[in-house]
Amino acid sequence: MEKVKQTRAHVARLELSTAQVAVLDGQAHTARTLWNLLHEYFTFRQGRFATLKDCDTAIRAARHEIDWIGQLPAQAAQAVLKTYRQAWANFFNPDHPAKRPTFKARFGSRPAVDVPQARDLQIKRINRRWGAVNLPKVGRVRFRWTKDLPGLTRGGPAGRITGARLVKDAHGWQVVFRTQILLAPVPTVHPGHTVGIDRGVTVALALSDGTMREHAPWLTPGEKEHLRRLEKTSARRRAARPKRTRPSGRERRTYDQIARLRAKAKRRAVDWQHQTTTELADTFAVIKVEKLSILNMVKSAKGTIEAPGRNVAQKAGLNRSISGEAWGRTVTLLEYKSADRGGQVVKVPAPGTSQTCHRCGHRDAAGRDRTVFACTDPACGWVGHADTNAAINIKNAVGTPVSGRGDLGVTRSVKRQPPRAA
Repeated sequence: MEKVKQTRAHVARLELSTAQVAVLDGQAHTARTLWNLLHEYFTFRQGRFATLKDCDTAIRAARHEIDWIGQLPAQAAQAVLKTYRQAWANFFNPDHPAKRPTFKARFGSRPAVDVPQARDLQIKRINRRWGAVNLPKVGRVRFRWTKDLPGLTRGGPAGRITGARLVKDAHGWQVVFRTQILLAPVPTVHPGHTVGIDRGVTVALALSDGTMREHAPWLTPGEKEHLRRLEKTSARRRAARPKRTRPSGRERRTYDQIARLRAKAKRRAVDWQHQTTTELADTFAVIKVEKLSILNMVKSAKGTIEAPGRNVAQKAGLNRSISGEAWGRTVTLLEYKSADRGGQVVKVPAPGTSQTCHRCGHRDAAGRDRTVFACTDPACGWVGHADTNAAINIKNAVGTPVSGRGDLGVTRSVKRQPPRAA
């Protein structure tokens, strides 16, 4: 039976020395500056963009004439050009949500360096917990070994590593391996049943079978208090600093501490979401969720001077809770995991799911009181958990199936990212 290629990414933490961190930081800043130079060169002529050949020639000339550009490996510089051209291709693609490419700010962009060729990595496992990888102009670096990589370990998955990308967050540098795994063909029919899922704040995921998927707070009480104090300290120092002046070293360290705590909360949330969505994709064949416009749901309620908003603080707290649950990421994980297992995700219209009784179909907003739903129709009178009632309505609704890339699943998938820009 012919194997199927599955492209995935694996993230591992790097163990770097102080000198290696400085080298990677310099390469990331050079890559960002190269992006900005490309954007300036590409768009400075009105009415005509520079060609790919012109951009490549300019990069090669700059590497010979400007010393600090040479600290970025040649393959990484070509990867910046490829990514920049792809950004324009995505912008001109009407089916892609990408915005117009622009300049990258020093403190507003995520540091990253690409290693497009897998042969440069020379990955080797050292022991049960650690592996080693070669990074261009950095040297041999250890990384945390948390799972078998394809084509490298005995008994591991078949396949190969196609490249890597080095990314820095609040906890330091990480390596993202691009993997290509050979798997058996996906079964045409998933053995599971259909389920409806209602996403919420009080209950993270409520299922139509009456079960719940809940989690503990992403931060402990001590960590929450520490974060609150740091935010107050940063606000006080920001208010005392004169306008248009750079923050002091203490203020920057405070911002770094806040970023590390928030990154820790995000990592815990992503870990819970991965475990939960894997279990749901293994269990159910069809997963129905609401089609929500989350960006509109988390808009501020401040209003304008002429028409000021009401309950602004309460709405801001709700917005933080919704953003903390990351509903969109949950659906994205469910989409590709269900597709890998022969299942599918169906998005149904959201209006009325939490106000309608699933038993008799009577709709009344007064029937819901926080977590309890009581049908106001005297002939029915059903009483139960409001989220479970909404999940059953979602299961019974008719929606549009989507594939693992978020587009229509009943037709051939339209490529959202063209493989190569002209």
